Amino acid sequence: MKPAVVRLEERRERAQAATAGRRVDLYTLVHKGIRAFMGATLEAVGRMDALDREDVARTLAQVRSLAGFLRAHLHHENQFLHPALEARRPGSARRTAGDHVEHERALERLEGAAFAVERADDEARPGAALALYRELALLVADNLEHLHVEETENNAQLLAAYTDEELQRLHDALLASIKPEVMSLGLRWMLPAMTPGERAGMLTAMQAQLPAEAFAGMLAAIKPSLSARDWAKLTAAIGPVSALN
Repeated sequence: MKPAVVRLEERRERAQAATAGRRVDLYTLVHKGIRAFMGATLEAVGRMDALDREDVARTLAQVRSLAGFLRAHLHHENQFLHPALEARRPGSARRTAGDHVEHERALERLEGAAFAVERADDEARPGAALALYRELALLVADNLEHLHVEETENNAQLLAAYTDEELQRLHDALLASIKPEVMSLGLRWMLPAMTPGERAGMLTAMQAQLPAEAFAGMLAAIKPSLSARDWAKLTAAIGPVSALN
């Protein structure tokens, strides 16, 4: 039995009312995905069985996937958001630009710790795994504070300096620069981490832009990450997706 959800028309009306008058936000939704990705990876490393080679290989692959995604995210902000900030609010990106330099070093340390686990023998691997866990925990802690600064201080500067139309163009240019595999990975973590309204809003916009087959394929990829109730809310908001129900 499917969970009861608000009827389609009412849910769409609520979503529109919730977003009415809201400014363009270039940070929050992608940061929700980053937080989810970091948290899940930290948990995976923490429970990893260092004597189970399959578990180790799978977990290290996730660590490296996270590192690659974080590095791509740094690049996108360095190429688009920081220049936009500095163009109209000189000095406003200085703090987070400095953070990004240190984050690059932290990612190198993380990858080095992952390699140490990979090359260790059975006796040394548990210690190397604990070192990797602690290195990742420090990276996560630093990033959580950094993401907050971007969402509050940097975002406030952008909102004060740019119109929504300008911010939307900046957003679109940034999205167009993202490689498909990076976009796919980002959506895999972002969409389950969003509220139902945020998820429906993003997917409604994508539904209008993507071919039907591509959109259905994307939904199929994210469905396993959603609870039955969240899936029911999503299909109520964007319309029935009969092939996936």
